[in-house]
Amino acid sequence: MHRYLFALLLSFALPVSAATQVLVTTNLGELTVQLDEKNAPLSSQNFLRYVEDGSYVGTIFHRIIPGFMAQGGGFDKDLQRRPSYEPIKNESANGVSNARATIAMARTQDPDSATRQFYINYQNNSFLDAQGSRPGYAVFGKVVKGFSVIEKMAEIPTTTIRSMGMKDVPQQPIVIKAITIIKE
Repeated sequence: MHRYLFALLLSFALPVSAATQVLVTTNLGELTVQLDEKNAPLSSQNFLRYVEDGSYVGTIFHRIIPGFMAQGGGFDKDLQRRPSYEPIKNESANGVSNARATIAMARTQDPDSATRQFYINYQNNSFLDAQGSRPGYAVFGKVVKGFSVIEKMAEIPTTTIRSMGMKDVPQQPIVIKAITIIKE
């Protein structure tokens, strides 16, 4: 109940245009993400909430799997988990595929558990899409500029941090230094 009330309130709180873009500045360069608010309104608005409150700044891309995806937004450089708002309803049945350069919500095994973490696909990963009654991972936008920055991330060697149960952690932190909505 709280989840759905949150989604309803959020829809009034963040009016956005049909082609909202977000500039993400990392220590490896800049990329621009265009949100798909038509097909993924809850996920887009959720992402914008973290952009607007500034809490993505200082987070890292903590999981990089070359040829698969780059995941970030949930941890700081010390691998401390950042606080999250309530989880949102899964929008993976929106007809938008986990194609190369798309951005999607990360989640646990619970389909409606996405909060602040997101990932960017290195290739077409349609196996992550909803199929029949099986929920997938909700795509809510696409990198429209600067995908080479995401490709650079894949060149950084990764490690496993057994004490934290984390795999594929870049040995050099990839930090979000700034993230802003591009004004029209």
